[in-house]
Amino acid sequence: MKSSLAVVAIGGNSLIKDKTKIAMHDQYEAVKETAVYIADLIENGLDLIITHGNGPQVGFIYRRGELAQHELPLVPLDICGADTQGAIGYMIEKALLNELRKRGVKKEICALVTMALVDRDDPSFKNPTKPIGSFLSREEALANKEKYGWDVVEDAGRGFRRVVPSPIPREIIELDVIRTLVEKGYVLIATGGGGIPVVRNDSGDLEAVEAVIDKDRASSLLATKLGADIFIISTSVDGAYLNFGEKDQTPLGRANLSDIRKYLEEGHFKPGSMKPKIESIIEFLEGGGSRAIITSPENLLEAVKGESGTTIVK
Repeated sequence: MKSSLAVVAIGGNSLIKDKTKIAMHDQYEAVKETAVYIADLIENGLDLIITHGNGPQVGFIYRRGELAQHELPLVPLDICGADTQGAIGYMIEKALLNELRKRGVKKEICALVTMALVDRDDPSFKNPTKPIGSFLSREEALANKEKYGWDVVEDAGRGFRRVVPSPIPREIIELDVIRTLVEKGYVLIATGGGGIPVVRNDSGDLEAVEAVIDKDRASSLLATKLGADIFIISTSVDGAYLNFGEKDQTPLGRANLSDIRKYLEEGHFKPGSMKPKIESIIEFLEGGGSRAIITSPENLLEAVKGESGTTIVK
């Protein structure tokens, strides 16, 4: 396989495949399995940057904070993001180093805590919609709104939850560091969870904001800025589908940019599921990228060879 730079965005299914098995050793076992498929790509000549989701892990840290409020302060979202980037990055790095060693492949790997700059005037700050944390009673929700200034909403009759903004990432703060390490041959683990969202204040200093960033959008931005050849989204399904979930659902093997725009407008991709992934791919291709792939972890190599998954080109 010709040497190319690929950004591979790993979904949450790579860490938690069974909701009854969420302990850290269970998550590491899942990471070890995914590392086998990533090692296949490296062994076949791809230069890689690995990004990953962190939604469940941030939720766990946040829940621990809620349970311990009588004794300890809540952990701010930016620190939750940093904690999970470090922990998940460590697990991926260790599992991948071990897998490559078994194959006799020498490769340096580095996990990098990453920030993503967002616009202070992003519309999402006036309309937060991303739920985080536990379900609360009305009384608990209103008390936290008063105490912490939270935005809270009722969630489908199941209780109240805190909601936070999900702004669009505009810049990867550590981009030059990432580029330098990639040029030196490192496999990078970066932009975990979409990056820690920060803004620049009036003095030009970076400040964290209580928000979350879509990891596929941030991964698309990273791939675009680095001029990556391939943007791969690894998820729980083997590819994108038209009429997904219907009797006439059809796997989408290959499509061009104009086709995928049309399918998006026709409503084939659901919000909160495949839609943001497709939107991120469109941004990558419009930004100069040449090929994007949607597939499951076990089909990564076959998808890169064009034998599986969904491939979208200009």
